[in-house]
Amino acid sequence: MKISQKLWFHKAFRMTVIVLLVLAVSLVGLATYSVRQSFPIESGTIQIPGLRSEVKVDRHSWGIPHIYATNSHDLFMAQGYVHAQDRFWQMDFWRHIGSGRLAEMFGPSQVETDKYLRTMGWARVAQQEINQLDTQMKANLEAYADGVNAYLRQRQGVSLSLEYGVLQFLNPGYKPEPWQPLHSLTWGKVMAYDLGTNLDHEIERTLLLKTLSPTEVEELFPPYPEDLPTILPEFKVGKTEGTVDVSPTVPAPVPVADTITSALESITKPMAALEQLLGSTGIGIGSNSWVISGQRTTTGKPILANDPHLAVQMPSIWYEVGLHCTPKGTDCPYNVTGFSFAGMLGVIVGQSDRIAWGVTNALPDVMDLYIEKINPENPNQYEVNGKWVDMQLVKETIQVAGSEPIVQTVRYTRHGPVLSDISPKLKQFKPTEGVELPQNYAVALRWTALEPCRLVHAIPLMNRAQNWQEFRAAAKNFDVPAQNLVYGDTNGNIGYQMPGKIPVRAKGNGRYPVPGWTDEYEWRGYIDFDQLPRSFNPPQGYIATANNLVTKDYPYLMTTDWVYGYRAQRIVQMIEQQTQPISLADVQRIQGDNRNLNAQTLVPLLQSLSLNTPRLQAAQKLLLDWDLQLGMESPAAALFEVFWKHLLADTFHDELPKEYFPDGGDRWYAVINNLVKQPTSSWWDNHNTPTVENRDQILRQAYTEAVDELERLQSKNPKNWNWGKLHTITFRNATLGKSGVAPIEALFNRGSFPTAGNGETINANRWKANQSFEVTDIPSLRMIVDLGNPDNSLAIHTPGQSGHAFHTHYTDMVDFWRKIQYHAMWQHNKVTTHPGETLKLIPIHTN
Repeated sequence: MKISQKLWFHKAFRMTVIVLLVLAVSLVGLATYSVRQSFPIESGTIQIPGLRSEVKVDRHSWGIPHIYATNSHDLFMAQGYVHAQDRFWQMDFWRHIGSGRLAEMFGPSQVETDKYLRTMGWARVAQQEINQLDTQMKANLEAYADGVNAYLRQRQGVSLSLEYGVLQFLNPGYKPEPWQPLHSLTWGKVMAYDLGTNLDHEIERTLLLKTLSPTEVEELFPPYPEDLPTILPEFKVGKTEGTVDVSPTVPAPVPVADTITSALESITKPMAALEQLLGSTGIGIGSNSWVISGQRTTTGKPILANDPHLAVQMPSIWYEVGLHCTPKGTDCPYNVTGFSFAGMLGVIVGQSDRIAWGVTNALPDVMDLYIEKINPENPNQYEVNGKWVDMQLVKETIQVAGSEPIVQTVRYTRHGPVLSDISPKLKQFKPTEGVELPQNYAVALRWTALEPCRLVHAIPLMNRAQNWQEFRAAAKNFDVPAQNLVYGDTNGNIGYQMPGKIPVRAKGNGRYPVPGWTDEYEWRGYIDFDQLPRSFNPPQGYIATANNLVTKDYPYLMTTDWVYGYRAQRIVQMIEQQTQPISLADVQRIQGDNRNLNAQTLVPLLQSLSLNTPRLQAAQKLLLDWDLQLGMESPAAALFEVFWKHLLADTFHDELPKEYFPDGGDRWYAVINNLVKQPTSSWWDNHNTPTVENRDQILRQAYTEAVDELERLQSKNPKNWNWGKLHTITFRNATLGKSGVAPIEALFNRGSFPTAGNGETINANRWKANQSFEVTDIPSLRMIVDLGNPDNSLAIHTPGQSGHAFHTHYTDMVDFWRKIQYHAMWQHNKVTTHPGETLKLIPIHTN
């Protein structure tokens, strides 16, 4: 090569490198500009049409807004505005779930999910609720919607949220529509579904009847253990006249139930697809809450704690906010701070200047599947007490991005939507011997959330309640989803109320699908609110809830599927073991406790195993002095949890279908606790081997497999095993963060991060033994309220306050949350004197 050619080549190469560098820098700059475009304005002054007076929004260093307004209209309008500032993509996504319109955003891949959601008909029910709103509630929802829409008028596309920039490549024509009060109400339906468990349990039990006997199925769903705590041990109530009593005993399944398995299998497919969007739903989701009387605290006033457990989400499902009337009075009665849902007005969980409250899922059985007889001459008729009755037919048009609309007909019986219609290949069965089951049938769902409810009224009423009587009056409206509500006030009172629409059945207990062609299994009404469990200043000086059995000897059936009470037992232990008055620091330690009560049963059995190799014996020594805490750095915790996974697989995988392999949660604690007392139970035998295994053989096998796995994954030295490195959490954007396109996922997802605990420790970071050690459900927020001094109240949620990728507050709470640390919650004085940012929203005055 000639020198001139070499010089030209080097010069060209340098120019190419420079051009590429300039292009890369430009792209980075463009990306940075695009990202920052979506960040909200948090200081200065913005004119908002429709405001009546100036509103101040103070954000402290965590990005949490405290809103100060002179009237309720402006307060809720400003809440809508700041929700949209930080979380509009999340709000947009959730309203499309609530209305069954996901295909409008994401195209044909979501058509089947939309069909399922349209069949449920949440938006139709929400519209009925809109029509029943009182004047004030309607005005509040419209003010909130006006605030959201004021922000939408200012921004569109990537300036609204980075996700819209990515969505433009997938769906160029998409543009968010204005917010409506309807969209706020569908939020309640989504949450009711998210917290529901009975439909899953009812379907699972029925499908298991294909291969197991009724007795074997019931062994996998054991009754609530006698030695575990109830929420209200002293509660008694009599029956009201005219209310049908249902025995809480567990009868055998209705004979027709095991013949409809194909229909139920078809229903589970869209349910699984929806679970991918929502994260975990129902099964495995729990919560903790407790309130301690001033008789037991260092302050002499109640301390209230709450940590609802929900699926891992990005952004956080919660949005922390303060709503303050200046001044507080009849026309503007709010002075409250806590956790809201973006898309809904008010504070769901929190404290006011007078009271505090927390929630856990009460888990009542409010979903029943009915087998309907279909007229063989007319598929749109079904039998009721010997007569053919016309179904209600509802036409639904599903708009599909990039494709033609799809028209769907939803069929309704008197019980509700026909869920089996979502499977066009539904297989028909011959009648079961001795049972008059027709060859033509359908499966319909009755569910309290598919009837108009008053949940939306409960939130502002609770926010402005000043005492126990007003709180109970507000709670009466909290009908769907039913919750355990704990309460404390500045006067020193503590209380508990279970609200909700709990059906009273003429017959049966809701565990299996039932015939719907007569009135034999009909709902006769709901338990009267004054008959629902409640407590006020109980003698023990505390109330603790963890989705466990509310009370024994209750005259009406609420459910047979309680969470089994292991978290509740540990909470009660830690409260009652305190010999000194309980402080806020003590309550923090309770919320962060990682003690595994399952290990109390199994570790002694593991320690008694005779092991014949040095490596197995070395690992066994980890258990000798183990405190049963599932700490992040604990080798013993890693050994036990990996052993637990293998124990469940070795015991049950040979007999259960893959979709119902044990997830390792509280139900399986109870199942195994029963089985270890039966060393030769047939469950221990592996049906795939010629030998008949017993308990100790399976324990030894699972233990050996756990040691093998940890040596392979982490170290040959047991002392180097680490639970947190196995048990990690990754926060994924619910939509684009699960796209399967790595560069897009990298934009929005964050993790992985080591965590402690498991799903049944108080610090409930759930993993699923039938999936992986990755965390699926978490304490989505932690709150500790000091009713003696609200400035001492503490809170945290995760991953952060902002929904905007790369924003300072996108993931800034993760480490605090992992390490059981908090920020000041109320900051009544601090936020006004040392805010992070102050934004003024002012009205546009016209002449």
